[in-house]
Amino acid sequence: MSAIEVTADAASTWDWPLQHNDGVVKVHNTKEKFEVGLDVQFFTPKEIEVKVSGQELLIHCRHETRSDNHGTVAREINRAYKLPDDVDVSTVKSHLATRGVLTITAAKKA
Repeated sequence: MSAIEVTADAASTWDWPLQHNDGVVKVHNTKEKFEVGLDVQFFTPKEIEVKVSGQELLIHCRHETRSDNHGTVAREINRAYKLPDDVDVSTVKSHLATRGVLTITAAKKA
């Protein structure tokens, strides 16, 4: 097996889908709450893990190899966010909407 070089236009910058610059990810930090919205439409609820470790929000999405019309695909994404100091980590909740958007919210400390 030989590797094939991946070329890219020098003028364009590629943005990973789980970064906040492309509209796929929404991060809101208000006086009342901290909220992250991610597009995880390729994963089922059982394939998504959300954890809090100290002041870090950790998101891990993974599914095993699946077959589609073109061959096979396997996906894995790890994402970490530093939670603001005023977030009450005991209030972190996550919800996966039917359209594949994972919303994670946490209240601010009183």
